[in-house]
Amino acid sequence: MSTGLIASLPPALDSKSEQPPLFDGTTRLYTSYTCPFAQRVWITRNFKGLQDQIKLVGLNLQDRPAWYHENVYPANKVPALEHDGKIVGESLDLIKYLDQNFAGPKLFPDDEAKKQFGEELLAYTDTFFMTVFKSAKGDVTKEAAPAFDYLENALNRFDDGPFLLGQFSLADIAYIPFVERFQIFLTEVFKYDITAGRPKFAVWIEEMNKIDAYTSTKVVNPTDLVEYYKKRMTAALTTCFDIRDNVIPDSQMSRSVMPCDLTTPHLALHPQNSRLKNFTFHLTRPPNLNMMDRLGLKQIKKDDRSFHEGILMEKN
Repeated sequence: MSTGLIASLPPALDSKSEQPPLFDGTTRLYTSYTCPFAQRVWITRNFKGLQDQIKLVGLNLQDRPAWYHENVYPANKVPALEHDGKIVGESLDLIKYLDQNFAGPKLFPDDEAKKQFGEELLAYTDTFFMTVFKSAKGDVTKEAAPAFDYLENALNRFDDGPFLLGQFSLADIAYIPFVERFQIFLTEVFKYDITAGRPKFAVWIEEMNKIDAYTSTKVVNPTDLVEYYKKRMTAALTTCFDIRDNVIPDSQMSRSVMPCDLTTPHLALHPQNSRLKNFTFHLTRPPNLNMMDRLGLKQIKKDDRSFHEGILMEKN
């Protein structure tokens, strides 16, 4: 994380922080400095030159203030924009809102063909995210490829610039926070180069990193990011455990664990155990040993008949 940049940002507010005035004429962007969804709006604000018009209000999402949910944004998510007596949420809606309601460079084309394709690109963002995220449970090289190929093919659509719609636009802003994170994680954990065989995509990333409006928002520490995604992958992989190393009976499983993707060996992290270091997992299916190894999980033997497999995880 860039120490200089973080030092220059307003401190993130937590549960002990007082609420800023609401609807006092100040336009506020409630954000998290490490959230990719919020980063979209932060980039848009910067590119349009709205740093003096839109005040950043950072929130600590691990200890978020109660007043944010109660008084500001009932959805209790970031980003959210306080403007003109109302609160606007959802990152894709917000980047459009900033482009349409504030001065500065226009970030969506008037050309009908580009406009239509731009909407298609924005509509695909959730599919892109979920395809890449879920690929880490299996063969990343095969399962993530369609998402990155989609962007490579999109970059061949227009020849008047290196960006998704030729010129820099909201489409680029919508994707880059996630590409940034996936590139770090997949390179470090899977040794997978997302740009290999995708020359246009490689150039796109290079060009994005020349845009100050974006690079000034890159505050994610790569090491922290890798550990965060490892934990998220772990939480999507196996089944259940309790704090006494006793298996939760199948009859109690629906009450004891969070819903998971049942297409893979799945693991639900019981909230009350989130601070423990050592966990024993009860798997209902044979584990994906390659994935377990990448996540730092060790397979152990158990004599107890209630274990199909025992997995010991060292949790930081």
